[in-house]
Amino acid sequence: MTPEPAEPEQHCLVVFVPATHAEQVLQALGDAGAGRSGHYSHTAFVSRGTGRFTPLPGAHPAVGTVGTPQEVEEVRIETLYPAAERERVLRAMAGAHPYEVPAFTTFPVHARGPSFDEQGRLRSRPDPA
Repeated sequence: MTPEPAEPEQHCLVVFVPATHAEQVLQALGDAGAGRSGHYSHTAFVSRGTGRFTPLPGAHPAVGTVGTPQEVEEVRIETLYPAAERERVLRAMAGAHPYEVPAFTTFPVHARGPSFDEQGRLRSRPDPA
């Protein structure tokens, strides 16, 4: 039996961006290699919410003024990317993002395991219990 090829290590990026700039950030992330899954590209989960922040002295805010609390309609973008492409993906995100300090986090994601093929499809349906 031929061993399955190892899946490349994946990480997840979660970034918050003003709704007005979500499409350009999504495009930049996909163009940099994030969001590839099987025969699909530019995949992401996007949810809406409200971002809150107060620019401190020394800040050059894209929205609002120093010392005044702000609320901005933002979206949360979640997408997977190959761990080896981390720097490229993060540079693309930061380059497309309007904030001087984007709010984001990354973390490793476990491999899907042997139940799934290299495209992410379930190899066979389990028997109902």
